[in-house]
Amino acid sequence: METVWITGASSGIGEACACRWAEKGVNLVLTSSSADRLSIVAEKCREKGSPGVVVLPYDLRSSEGIAGLVRQAWDAFEGIDTAFLNAGISQRTGVEDTSMEMIREIMEINFFSPAAIARELLPLMQSRGGGHIAVTTSIAGRFGFPLRCGYSSSKFALYGFFETLQAEAWEKGIRVTIVCPGRVRTNISLRALDKGGKPHGKMDPGQEGGISADKAARKIIKAIAKGRREVLVGGKELLMVHVKRFFPGLCARLSRKIKPV
Repeated sequence: METVWITGASSGIGEACACRWAEKGVNLVLTSSSADRLSIVAEKCREKGSPGVVVLPYDLRSSEGIAGLVRQAWDAFEGIDTAFLNAGISQRTGVEDTSMEMIREIMEINFFSPAAIARELLPLMQSRGGGHIAVTTSIAGRFGFPLRCGYSSSKFALYGFFETLQAEAWEKGIRVTIVCPGRVRTNISLRALDKGGKPHGKMDPGQEGGISADKAARKIIKAIAKGRREVLVGGKELLMVHVKRFFPGLCARLSRKIKPV
């Protein structure tokens, strides 16, 4: 029976994917920093048909326990077929108002934790003949975006790491899917870091007008099942990815005009 591990599983895209995978009858390992929310999501998944759900709360700002977390997730159902490294945090501060402490916190959650988890999973997956690792980046990892200096940096870094992993691990049976969301209706803007590291507490208009987390989950799970190298998830804002590729100067001008909140 297939086992899927999801980080950032307590809300948004992670929760929606957990529920969709539950309907497919897979075992689930769910991780986020909110134990209470995870328990609620776990119960939903059991009701939707998952035969086994294990909850592993963990604060991904701490790298010291990553090896132990991976081992717990692996041992929960004697292996992991798919790991969806989805946990992340955003910001709503300009470069001058963004402390290095905030940038380090964002990088720890968004980049260092998925990179560390992937490194720990590789030998375990290879010992079973392979596996699938998916990671959530962002269109903000394709071009710079106002008030997102740390966030964009972390998402750019994910592309470098996981595209390298795609190239190195293919012959070893490891498949990698890079999930690139645009605007998806989740709470990420509410929890984004504002000045002083406090929650932004506001739903951005662009986020409010995005696609639902459930619609995003359907597309993500389909892409992972097909072994897609990358999947873009969102609406018309995804055109900016193609503008950046073919008309980088135009993309830069458009980025300067974006209303970030």
